[in-house]
Amino acid sequence: MDLRDAIRNNAMSRYQWVVVSICILLTMVDGYEILITSYTLPALTEHWSLSTGQQGLVASFGTLGMGVGAALLSPIADRIGRRRHIVGSLALIVLGMVLSGLAPSFELFLAFRFFAGLFLGAIVPSVSVLCAEFSSRRRRGVVMGVYGIGLPLGAAVGGFLSVWLIDSFGWRGPYFFAAVITTLLLVLAAAALPESVGHLVEKRPAGALRDYNRIAAKIGVPAVDELPAGSAAARGTTFASGMWQGVMLPRTLLLWVSYALVIGAFYFANGLTAKLVTQTTGDPDFGIRAQALVAAGGVVGALLFAAVSRKIHPRLVTALIGVVGFVVFFVFAAYFDDKTAVLVLAVLIGLAVNGGVAAYYAISPSIYPLAIRTAAVGLMMGVGRIVAFFAPNIATYLEQHGFTPEELYRLYGVVMVVSAVTVTALHLTYRGRNRDDAMDAEDAQAGENAGDARGEAVTEAGADRPATLAG
Repeated sequence: MDLRDAIRNNAMSRYQWVVVSICILLTMVDGYEILITSYTLPALTEHWSLSTGQQGLVASFGTLGMGVGAALLSPIADRIGRRRHIVGSLALIVLGMVLSGLAPSFELFLAFRFFAGLFLGAIVPSVSVLCAEFSSRRRRGVVMGVYGIGLPLGAAVGGFLSVWLIDSFGWRGPYFFAAVITTLLLVLAAAALPESVGHLVEKRPAGALRDYNRIAAKIGVPAVDELPAGSAAARGTTFASGMWQGVMLPRTLLLWVSYALVIGAFYFANGLTAKLVTQTTGDPDFGIRAQALVAAGGVVGALLFAAVSRKIHPRLVTALIGVVGFVVFFVFAAYFDDKTAVLVLAVLIGLAVNGGVAAYYAISPSIYPLAIRTAAVGLMMGVGRIVAFFAPNIATYLEQHGFTPEELYRLYGVVMVVSAVTVTALHLTYRGRNRDDAMDAEDAQAGENAGDARGEAVTEAGADRPATLAG
């Protein structure tokens, strides 16, 4: 049996769940490191006496690096393999975090955050795609929803830890802690993370057959003497045809717009909630707790996404999250000066924005064909995060020109509902002969190929059988 067929069609094996678990751990680090500047912003402001404009740069400069890294560095994974790409990126993230913690000046701090952001942006598409490729067809939506808890869970745990780390070690503590945790995950990934089976079959790097059989043994599939044939469709797919031709053009544009809107709201809520709440209450620790609860709400949002996706298509669930975000942002704005309400509503804010980002991690890999999957998802994330770079800066600019925190939250509530409209439009492109995602089409093609192979085997067996003489 082809290993790819076993992964697609059999029940999820223990080893596949191990791979998913490692991917969740990797996105937990991503969630913590994405928001680390938000947690340390009040301490950084005090340490370097930052202006309002400089605070906006601190909140967003790493995001710019992530956008550039996702767009320019993630496509390398389609050439060298997901595993090598992830391990190499982790090593450079460790370096970037250490340098950030050692930064002697505001300017060098921004440079080191941009450097770390390059590889944070590069790693997430590879991890998302690898998780999707090791999920069974029947459970893919649920698995990707569960995988989505990594980002908000890492952000939530990081937020609560940051209070202690900053109190104990100053603003540098969270960056050194991130470097230590990322080093541990680097060792884990190097030891246990497999290569994409699709990459092994289609690209055939050195040692591909050995790696293929190792994965097969762990999943319970017999070893083979030679790799299965690659897909003619995969070999014929170009970046242009897979993203920009036919129905893929509106799908790509709608995906980009809807993701960019959600990630913009995400970076506003996660980048400035601690600061805005601190300004209102005068209590920095309370601001960080509110920020951490935003992240914790994302865990709830990702789990709800996984549960509801069993009954409703994941793209429609993603749209529903946007509508919920619109309502919650407006309610949050109405009760912004009520400390009890702020803590409760912060969880719901996180459900919408952090859960929304997790939803896009779940729905995007299946849209694009294998040959360009990481590059396409990386470009989506890159464009989205470059746009998101402006979200805290726009909010800061509006605040300087008279916008209140309440008005800013209402503005980004509108952003959330527009994202819901665009992802609904994306869903409506799946009709008639274009109703299948790329992964669905690959699954169907693999089934046809397996059926053809069984038919050929039966025919050959019949031809080899001795003729029976008539009475």
